[in-house]
Amino acid sequence: MRIGFITLGCDKNTVDSERYLARLVGRGAEPVSDLATAEVIVVNTCGFIDAAKQESIDALIEAGRLKEDGSCQAVVAVGCMVERHKQELLEHLPEVDLFLGSSEMDQLVPELERRGVIGDPTVEHPGVRVYTGDLPHVRYLKVSEGCDHGCAFCAIPLMRGRHRSFSLHELMHEARELERQGAVEVNLVAQDLAHYGRDLRGGPRGSGVRLPELLETLLRETSIPWFRLLYLYSAGLTPRLLEVIARESRIAPYLDMPIQHASDPVLERMRRPERERTIRERVRRVRDAVPDIAIRTTCIVGFPGETDADFQRLLDFLEETQFERVGAFTYSPQEGTRAHAMADDVPDDVKRERLERLLDLQRAVTAERYERFVGRRVRGIVDRRADRLEARAIWQADDIDGITFLAGDAAPGSIVDMTITAVRDDFDFLATQQAVIAGPPVPVRSRASLPVVSLTSIGSFGR
Repeated sequence: MRIGFITLGCDKNTVDSERYLARLVGRGAEPVSDLATAEVIVVNTCGFIDAAKQESIDALIEAGRLKEDGSCQAVVAVGCMVERHKQELLEHLPEVDLFLGSSEMDQLVPELERRGVIGDPTVEHPGVRVYTGDLPHVRYLKVSEGCDHGCAFCAIPLMRGRHRSFSLHELMHEARELERQGAVEVNLVAQDLAHYGRDLRGGPRGSGVRLPELLETLLRETSIPWFRLLYLYSAGLTPRLLEVIARESRIAPYLDMPIQHASDPVLERMRRPERERTIRERVRRVRDAVPDIAIRTTCIVGFPGETDADFQRLLDFLEETQFERVGAFTYSPQEGTRAHAMADDVPDDVKRERLERLLDLQRAVTAERYERFVGRRVRGIVDRRADRLEARAIWQADDIDGITFLAGDAAPGSIVDMTITAVRDDFDFLATQQAVIAGPPVPVRSRASLPVVSLTSIGSFGR
């Protein structure tokens, strides 16, 4: 059975798709990149914000069209949006044959087996992951599932449940498989990386294991050159964690640390665990410990009750704190969250105007922060060969922080030394290659390591 995956939403969804595709391949499914040739199309949906939901619906409708006009025999919707809106989707999308929410995805293989889509196991050890992107050297390792924070605006706990850490044993097995498949950069992801391990204390394999110990084990048990930390609340930036980041050259000097706002009244209504003073102190602590670190954050504008003064406080804080990059979006109420009961009292045109002001300010801040890198010699990773090499400096995360146009000659997946020569208006870097530190690894094919395949992936909401 030829099967195609459409993965929407965050990198955690990407990991889910790779894991379930591995199980399907173990049952004889053949992954295809051209959805027009797929006999089954699985859409892994996102329900994070309204725009992501609409993108998921559009993808399902398009998959339904392929069922009418192409070789597709069944359309399957899985994931976060299905978890939250299954009944509505059942009523409005009759072209979809199977709906499985996030909590039901373990039923994907049994349900397809029951429908005769897949048969008995054909691979003794099908592996943990099958690659679903276009950069086989850049991979993601999800270390936990769910979230305990309970932010007022966020429906993720409703879609993904309470926080559960994966065991150190499971993660080491998965990391070694990623290494066999040619991973050069592995991005650690979770709803909050800092919560890793706190539910494992006292367990047979998890006692005393938190994020610093996980990082040290990954470094010791694999030869993967780069690890990057994404989605880490500032409350989790302990001295022990910062010491590991500062000490280990294989951990990128980079943090994705969402703050969402900087006005204390807004943070309180958002039910965020930090306040302006503590965020400022933790940013200072991070930069003192790792002077060259790049910090990315996320902000919401137009949250219920946000006044002009609240928004100005946020702008002032961003100008003062000088984050390297900021992602921002306007608030939209999500059914089932605490904020849904609040009056959505900031008009849409005011939300959009505030968003533009914030982005204008951050463009100036990013330009100033990036200028300090000009003339610096830094490690980078080559991603693609196009008209010229497309690489990323160690301060640039995959897909969200731009690229570095590199004058040189190296294969994708290579680690290079390069000198930053300029910053473009769109905040991409220009650089000159100085040396190739390591060429791309050769993926090892084994019974526990499936061939790398490239599948359709759409969208980047929730990053």
